[in-house]
Amino acid sequence: MFEKLRDLCLINGISGDEDKVRDYIVSQISDKCEYRVDNLGNVIALKKGRKTPLNKVLLSAHIDEVGMVVKYINDDGSLMVDSVGGIDPRVVFGRQVTVGRNNIDGVIGGVAVHNLSKEEREKAVTFDKLTIDIGAESRDETEKLVSLGDSVYFKFDYVELSGGFIKSKAIDDRFGCALMLELIESELEYDTYFTFVVQEEIGARGAAAASYTVNPDYAIVIEATTAADIPLSEGEKSVCRCKDGPVVSFMDKSTIYNKELYNLAFDTAQENNIPCQTKTMIAGGNDAGAIHISRGGVKTLSVSVPCRYIHSPSCVANKEDMVNSLKLVRLIADKLYNRQ
Repeated sequence: MFEKLRDLCLINGISGDEDKVRDYIVSQISDKCEYRVDNLGNVIALKKGRKTPLNKVLLSAHIDEVGMVVKYINDDGSLMVDSVGGIDPRVVFGRQVTVGRNNIDGVIGGVAVHNLSKEEREKAVTFDKLTIDIGAESRDETEKLVSLGDSVYFKFDYVELSGGFIKSKAIDDRFGCALMLELIESELEYDTYFTFVVQEEIGARGAAAASYTVNPDYAIVIEATTAADIPLSEGEKSVCRCKDGPVVSFMDKSTIYNKELYNLAFDTAQENNIPCQTKTMIAGGNDAGAIHISRGGVKTLSVSVPCRYIHSPSCVANKEDMVNSLKLVRLIADKLYNRQ
């Protein structure tokens, strides 16, 4: 699973520009299950098991990542950008990026600190005050390399830290994709649907289309979620903690999760000695928001790996949490196939 996670994290694929991620996923599953790619770009797969279940169970993860898009080229050749997905602009200043299909290297900059007023220095920078320097000296020079609408990606390595931690861009949600690839490669007892969906970071758009197509009875959304277990974040502000196991949410800004499944997840974790936790703040959202209201409604659960510095160039998550998430998802699914 971790080899696939590394491969996936190093592929660029912001919302609406996920082709390379999708190509990798298709290359991994093409001889292992039935699949199709819909008009929006979702990969919808059916892995046949030994038996046909009573209930149709869907596992889903999104393939897109946060990033930026070029919206204007200045006279001096620098680029103006806006965010694609929820990015705190404080985490991008000074970062190295890759721009467009030509993979043009650049650096994000802005007004030098000595040119800021006292009031400006006390406020967080906004995207309209940031530019990308690709080394060009004029608009004409830049236009030979970059076009409006080009995607902008963080340029960072996949690094294994001490304590079993991994640092990389796009752990949200290439982890969920890697977990599902692991399950598709395994022998399953029952037929299972998998959707690798696009455009989660800009409003769960791919999940809305894919879940309508599959029309499942139950769905498990596999995600990464904010862990703020760092200094100066205490109590409920920590949200969840790395190394405390997978996160099962009871509510976020887009979903009130099915209470039956919420309890089932914790009971299953306890029965199998798997650490498990919930979030201590009601914030954010994921593809469950679209899936649980699809067609006539879907009983939906979310299982997430806790991730520090999410939506930044340097997401940090723990391998043990990832392994326990895989175990828990498999066990919960086993209980849903024939649940009355």
